[in-house]
Amino acid sequence: MRICREEIFGPVTAAIPFDDEEEAVAIANDTTYGLASGVWTSDLKRAHRMIAAIESGVVWVNTYRRIHWGAPFGGVKQSGYGKDSGLESLRGYQQIKTCWIDLG
Repeated sequence: MRICREEIFGPVTAAIPFDDEEEAVAIANDTTYGLASGVWTSDLKRAHRMIAAIESGVVWVNTYRRIHWGAPFGGVKQSGYGKDSGLESLRGYQQIKTCWIDLG
């Protein structure tokens, strides 16, 4: 469905049935976008597996759209490059250099 494969800025929701965790992850990742995602579960181990497997810049668990200025926010894939907020937002302005000097 188009609504599930494009970056739609709502308020919109889509409900897609799935049989198991692996299928849910496959559905979530079957897009060229990856701004944010949400998982509802009472199983903390499942939550951690889903966070690791879902390809998005933010994964909310048992909540949605919570943000804080100190936490990085931004997408992956075609949902953006870089992060807003937090220390990660400064990386685009930095040029890191390492230097080694042997004085002996």
